[in-house]
Amino acid sequence: MNWGPCPADVASPTLQCASLEVPLDYQHPDGQKITVEISRLPSTDPAKRRGVLLFNPGGPGGPGLAFPSTWANSGAPASLLAEYDLIGFDPRGVDHSTPVSCDLRPDQLVLAPKYAHNREEVVQASATAKQIARQCADSASAPILPYITTANTARDMDQIRAALGEQKISYFGLSYGTYLGGVYASLFPDRTDRFVLDSVVGPSGVDATTARRFGQGMQDRFPDFAKWAAARNSSYGLGATPAEVTENFFKLADKLDQHPAGGIDGSLFRLGTHSLTYQTLLFPRLAQTWQALLNGQAVPAGLLRPAATNSEQSQRSTMISVLCGDNAWPRQISTYQRNVAHDRAKYPMLGGAAANVWPCAHWAKEPLEPPVQFSDQGPSNLLLVQNLRDPATPLSGALETRAAFGDRARMVTVDQGGHGVSLPYLNGCGFNAVADYLVHGTRPDTDKFCGSEANSGRKLTPQQQQAADKIMNRLRQY
Repeated sequence: MNWGPCPADVASPTLQCASLEVPLDYQHPDGQKITVEISRLPSTDPAKRRGVLLFNPGGPGGPGLAFPSTWANSGAPASLLAEYDLIGFDPRGVDHSTPVSCDLRPDQLVLAPKYAHNREEVVQASATAKQIARQCADSASAPILPYITTANTARDMDQIRAALGEQKISYFGLSYGTYLGGVYASLFPDRTDRFVLDSVVGPSGVDATTARRFGQGMQDRFPDFAKWAAARNSSYGLGATPAEVTENFFKLADKLDQHPAGGIDGSLFRLGTHSLTYQTLLFPRLAQTWQALLNGQAVPAGLLRPAATNSEQSQRSTMISVLCGDNAWPRQISTYQRNVAHDRAKYPMLGGAAANVWPCAHWAKEPLEPPVQFSDQGPSNLLLVQNLRDPATPLSGALETRAAFGDRARMVTVDQGGHGVSLPYLNGCGFNAVADYLVHGTRPDTDKFCGSEANSGRKLTPQQQQAADKIMNRLRQY
């Protein structure tokens, strides 16, 4: 590898970058090539270096070049930084790798469907989704899009392993990154060392079932915010009891459905509230947003959703390609109408959006290969870590993945809400389980449960806070 400076938007004093050519189509490895951009944060003590630790921070479509530095700055122990070269990469289709574009307009960058209150609004969402799918099919990237899949990204990871001269890789994946890690562990089981999957997607990947689980996740997690806000009613005025806070959620959503304020309608309010429950650290931001909306004040830009970046076009286009290229989604609008009616009743906060029509219902191409199946055949070296009340990847999906891997995996379940376990300021028990495994190879003999911790919301150093903001903004993108 020819390491050199990283692009200006991801540069840090210790981060190095390089480009790697990989096949567009692994069925024809001598055909067209694309590039994957890689970053490296070298081991702080080469004498103690075990190997390489690859990262994927989620998505699909999440950029990963800067993540090694971000994760190191979040409070990773010195022993871990000595143990590995930390390796990040922009997956195929994203940012500094060969990028793709569906020529999305700014208003199309929020991919999650609108909340449907009735059958007709499902039809309207279908028309919106169909337009996005048509733009992808008509774009200059159209010939590449069918190959932007999780299986091919996992094959790219193996090309990275080979280029680094490693027999095996260790891996840390967040959110969608857990599915990518599971696919790699299924395609290349003998090339895996220590694998950590944090906030676990179900074994089918990001398909219609996973999308619908957003509704379940919101319903599981929201009581944590309602309790938090009720305890601070004197500061925010959102309700004196959790029940009053919950009632105000529905009142605000209904009000904004009828009279959007400052570009925020009921759907964006629901989605934004959901994304701001990803960490308890974000609760004050969510409470400030509600407070402004209740008082008829302008909501500061970026509170409900992170501000769009210049690279968001490729990230969103990659997300669509992976969602639609990994799995065949239902094509009949009546299927979505039934699902919306069911989930709107069962998960009223978000079910009417999560079960609605995504662009994959109108995708021009069928998947080029069947989804990779997880199995219990392979080395026992997977550690899954999962919050009980995860708003994005609920426990139900994690349990399915745990069952699919059988004795290959152990799972640490943490009694807390939020999306993400492996940060030192969230839950010491959960973080220590990850650190002990990555540094020492110590994995629980059986599945483990971590209780809640009173100091989970303790004050961070400025460096940790900056790293936390970057990670959380990345995770809460739709």
